Amino acid sequence: MDRKLFGQAMTKFFSGMILMGVLLFVPAGTLHWKQAWLLMGILFIPMFAAGLIMMKKDPELLRKRLDAREEQAEQKTVIALSGMMFLAAFLLAGLNVRFRWMILPAWVSFAASALFLLGYVLYGEVLRENRYLSRTVEVQEGQKVIDTGLYGIVRHPMYLSTLILFLAMPLVLGSVPSFAVMLVYIPIIALRIRNEEKVLEEGLDGYGEYRKRVRWKVIPFLW
Repeated sequence: MDRKLFGQAMTKFFSGMILMGVLLFVPAGTLHWKQAWLLMGILFIPMFAAGLIMMKKDPELLRKRLDAREEQAEQKTVIALSGMMFLAAFLLAGLNVRFRWMILPAWVSFAASALFLLGYVLYGEVLRENRYLSRTVEVQEGQKVIDTGLYGIVRHPMYLSTLILFLAMPLVLGSVPSFAVMLVYIPIIALRIRNEEKVLEEGLDGYGEYRKRVRWKVIPFLW
């Protein structure tokens, strides 16, 4: 086992969990918030399991997923906007609980949890199909166009999975204001995809032909 990689992964995992807990529970003013504990459970337990699996079977893929250092100026903007979106959405969710603005019924949280887990399954399948995936926009040495499985349906199935995950989060929390904020993710990924496809078409052999062959970017028959 790569101890350095393991330490990096655990540091990011626990720091992310603590940060999310602070962003949710401090503005809520209480730890007695079942929906927040539910979200943290369905988010971090599968994440921990997936990390252990990648550590054992494909540590290089885990290393790529942990690396978020973008070189593209446009992608740095995307990351900054995404960070502000999450910050606003989680703070609003906590304040929504504290002040009882617009609380959705419990069944919405459970239905959204099922949708969230479906997004996680989709995310795992994308990782299985494409080991070139990294968190940064780049063309890697030896990279090839993946055009089978989910990539034969849409060009960016990873963004489809994250769209499901991110839009489900505020619904798990029962927060209408947070859901409105998370809708900003749609133009954010549109901006990222525009830059990403430019980089891939310029640097990855066969991507132009793949782009013509697979029409849909994220959602079949819609986008």
